[in-house]
Amino acid sequence: MKNRLLILLPALVLPLACGGGEGAAGDSANPRFLSMGTAPVGGAFPVVGGAIAEVLNDNRGENNWRVQPRGTKGSQENIRRLARGELQLAMSNSAISYFAVLGESGWEQSYEIRAVATLAPNIATFIAKADSGLTSLGDLAGKRAMVGVAGAGFEMFVEPLLAAHGVTYDDFTQVYGTQSGAVDMLGDGSIDAAFLGGAVPTGSVTQASSTHDIVFLPFDEQKRQQLARDYPFFQLATIPADAYSDLTEDYPGLNVGSMHLITYADAGEELVYQITKTIWENRQAIAAKHPAGRAINEANAARSTGTPFHPGAERFYREIGIWPEAGG
Repeated sequence: MKNRLLILLPALVLPLACGGGEGAAGDSANPRFLSMGTAPVGGAFPVVGGAIAEVLNDNRGENNWRVQPRGTKGSQENIRRLARGELQLAMSNSAISYFAVLGESGWEQSYEIRAVATLAPNIATFIAKADSGLTSLGDLAGKRAMVGVAGAGFEMFVEPLLAAHGVTYDDFTQVYGTQSGAVDMLGDGSIDAAFLGGAVPTGSVTQASSTHDIVFLPFDEQKRQQLARDYPFFQLATIPADAYSDLTEDYPGLNVGSMHLITYADAGEELVYQITKTIWENRQAIAAKHPAGRAINEANAARSTGTPFHPGAERFYREIGIWPEAGG
């Protein structure tokens, strides 16, 4: 009997620690602790995730939650930890989430993640030094190119982007590292090109443009349009000419996967409804902490990127009239 009680004890304690029961956000006796996965320091995820967590905590009202942002390795780890119940909320790149839902492009299974809010776009492009001789994405064949941090999952959007332009991962040498490291490697000739991006202006691109003469390798316009039609996470985007010193005219680019806030399918509907409502009603406070908060708006927050929205988030977006008629 004693051993049986010891086995049952964790199962009895866990719902209390998580604020279990029907109450969406816990009560005064049983606060709901919510862990939010972000990413390593240096990118936008920790800053934006921290801003969202702070605003949720500061404006919880009768919702007795405590949101704790936690540094992780990024989207892939966040999705796996959501599935294991180690996280309740997480930041992710929508391209990586899209393939996780499908269980494709390197994912070992399908993950039942759900979107809460679509956030800022990730506008990325390959850049090279002006004297490199590179003038198109097709020129990357046989070259060395930085394609992101190892294990981050960038290949889930870089591979289809390059494949549309006739370049496979077997055609060039992939180099892995940080965006700031890529700028240094461009300078010393260790790489020929680098895939850089984020919210515009992106710090690494600004750094590269201020220290080197660089070129932005152009997309083939027909291929760019086709990518936006073929993949729900790709979205047409333009980098204005005044964003970087080496741009002399507007650059037709791609949002290669917006950051978004996600949860798991088994999260309570009322809890997610209240989280979504609190984020929306305090979106200006999030924007004051990070410019990415400006993407929490009528045109973008409920925009589909290929990951189904959680019913609690969908219910709120329908109530305020911004849910897309064609689905979300």
